Parts: sequence; C-alpha cells; structure tokens
Amino acid sequence: MIETESLSKRFPKVTALDRLSVDIGPGVTGLVGANGAGKSTLIKILLGLAPATEGRATVLGLDVATKGPEIREQVGYMPEHDCLPPDVSATEFVVHMARMSGLPPTAARERTADTLRHVGLYEERYRPIGGYSTGMKQRVKLAQALVHDPRLVFLDEPTNGLDPVGRDDMLDLIRRVHSDFGISVLVTSHLLGELERTCDHVVVVDGGKLLRSSSTTDFTGATTTVAVEVTDSDEHPDGTAALGAALARHGITAEAGGTLPGAGHTLLLTTQGEETYDLVRDLVADLGLGLVRMEQRRHRIAEVFNAEQAPAADAHPPAAAVGGAPRQKEEARHGH
Repeated sequence: MIETESLSKRFPKVTALDRLSVDIGPGVTGLVGANGAGKSTLIKILLGLAPATEGRATVLGLDVATKGPEIREQVGYMPEHDCLPPDVSATEFVVHMARMSGLPPTAARERTADTLRHVGLYEERYRPIGGYSTGMKQRVKLAQALVHDPRLVFLDEPTNGLDPVGRDDMLDLIRRVHSDFGISVLVTSHLLGELERTCDHVVVVDGGKLLRSSSTTDFTGATTTVAVEVTDSDEHPDGTAALGAALARHGITAEAGGTLPGAGHTLLLTTQGEETYDLVRDLVADLGLGLVRMEQRRHRIAEVFNAEQAPAADAHPPAAAVGGAPRQKEEARHGH
C-alpha cells in the first residue's frame, strides 16, 4: 500500500524525516512516535501535499512526487487538528467533501447518511458543528475521510482530546473501517498502548528515523506469565487473597495484577508448564470461586520498546507515551 525509500524532509533548523525506508501492506498499521517524530510530515508527503527533500515514496503504486491528485482520489485523510467549519452541520460538510471527491449529488447525500451512521452520528448530524463535543468532531473528521469509499485512509492522532471512553470508541471504529469495509488504515499516535488491540502492524519512528517495523504479534509475544481473574464468594470475600494463599502453599508465588471494575480480581503468576493451569483450575474449584479468565499474558508494546531503548527500564511499565513524554501526565489524561 505504501513504500518509502530513503525518504528525507529537512527544514532550515530541523530534520523531520531522515532517510526513512519502510513498506506498509494492507490492514491496520500504527505509525507511532513522539510528538515531533515526523508522523504528520510523512502523511503530508504521502498525500502529495508537501515535497520530500530527497528519496522517493509511492502510495497504491503511485509516485507521490507526480501523482498527488490521483493518490488523493483513492485515499482519505483525517487531519490531527480541529479544522471543521463551526456554522454548518455535519451533513452539509460531509456532503460537500463527497462532492469535492467527485461523487454526484444524489450519491453524495446517500454516502454521507450511511457514513455518518457508521461513525455513530445520528440526529446530531443536522446541528451546527460549532456545538459539537470533541468526540463528535473527531467522528465528523473520520466520516469525511471515508465518504468517498477510499482504498486507504490516513488518520492523524484520531484519539487526541478524547476521554478514555471516547478513545476506546474511536479505536473500535478504526478497527471496523478495515473489518467491515476492507479499507486499509494508517493511524498515527504517540501512545504505544492504544495501538496494541487496533493494529496488525506497527511502525515506530523517532527523530524521523525508523526504529522498528513489525507485526503487532511480534511486538507482543507471549510471556511465561499467566493472568488469572477470579470472583469472590461468600466463604472467601477476597477471592484473590484466598487463591494467592493456596498457590503459595503449593510453592507458587502470585502477585496482584489489578482490579477490573465489576469483573473480579487478577493475579499474575509464572507458569511452570501445563500442570500450572491444572493446579489453578483445581484450587479455584476447591475454594468455590468463579474463574473469569486464565490466559497467558502478552508483552505490552511499551515494554518491548522501553527494553530496546533502555534495558534497565521497569519490566512492567504502563502503556506509556513514546520518547520520554511525562508518564504521569499521560496516565492522568488517559485514565490509567
């Protein structure tokens, strides 16, 4: 879908892209890097909206240097910043964008109605955009990127400014863009964690250079840690503690892995083979607890990234921002 070869973009005092070579196939791909890593610059070059200083790139087999209009006919773009006219409705705006993409009037109206429904805007679509929440505005931007039925969409920081629930809804929408309509997606983010369940492939850039490009499963390989989530019982009001004590009597140390609201409690323990699963199952049954899940824990992308950048880093960091952004601020903003 996308191919770059030694792609560079230099400004007078900064290098936004530095000899970037990467191939991106169909599916949902995450482009992750710190703010200022060159993500937005790359998208503008791929759309034919900004020239590269050197190197070459193709989108859908078309050269970005000479085929910009043809690329934009087949690609949707959701910009990062708020760029919507406040005094028109979502329906009017998306119909206009559909017409700009070449759809005839009737088809533009039909596609607009379908697309706005898909992104979750119903009666609100007739109100002026100026009165929309941030989440609604992001949905309008996504709708205009999809309305002309592109083969590929570029989504630049689509979760910016959203609360945790809105962010999860947007990530689910992005996944459905590919699963329901077969449209490939390149989505940028400075948050590693939010790409784990959304993307098939992850490209990490830092300072305009490629750090890593691999499938999400390569990033998040299985560990030897098993996560066990249980519910409490009348006999054992703290089921997690009861199971932990029972495991300790069998020589297995388990540590608390957090509480999931309304679901139960989680223990993390190191597996010693299939017998570990059998032991946990039997102990849960003996204690009269409810077993919600028992599964191998997978690496977080942030853990792999931090391990590559700084081997002495914490082995279990939260889903962090890339490139040293203040973790406490990110956690507070995203509900961790």
